[in-house]
Amino acid sequence: MIIRNEQATDISAIETLTYQAFLDHPHHEPGAKPTEHLIVNRLRDAGALTLSLVAEDDGRVLGHVALSPVQIAAADSNWLGLGLGPISVLPEQQGNGIGRALMEAALAQAKAMDFDGIVLLGEPELYQRFGFKAESQLTLEGVPAEYFLAQRLSDKPLPAGAVSYHAGFYGQ
Repeated sequence: MIIRNEQATDISAIETLTYQAFLDHPHHEPGAKPTEHLIVNRLRDAGALTLSLVAEDDGRVLGHVALSPVQIAAADSNWLGLGLGPISVLPEQQGNGIGRALMEAALAQAKAMDFDGIVLLGEPELYQRFGFKAESQLTLEGVPAEYFLAQRLSDKPLPAGAVSYHAGFYGQ
């Protein structure tokens, strides 16, 4: 398996696997159809995918992770951050280390690109093993604090403020 940057020929496979990965997700309303694949498409269309990595094995895309810019409403902030998500692995491939490999590659590349940190919305038990934790000074409107997690990638102080994702997350 290799982790590499998304190519134009991967777009359809990314859309399909992201849809499948979030089908019947426990945080969706019962019967609701996934929309995470649409988020990735909107971010791509807006040129807002800072990092878009795929896990490939024998020419087949098995997983994907998207990272896009975030803003923190803090007057004195020069903190350069990314929002991670969605991260997706084909259901039949989950549990094989693909998600871990994507996460590790995303963290390493973001750090190499001199980003100060990454935020995400997710299960604390899952993401704590990668160094993410709730940071009380960062908030995401409408989200319980324990599910909004951050990881610092630099020594720059973490600002305090409300985080906003790219408009592509909100259907715009």
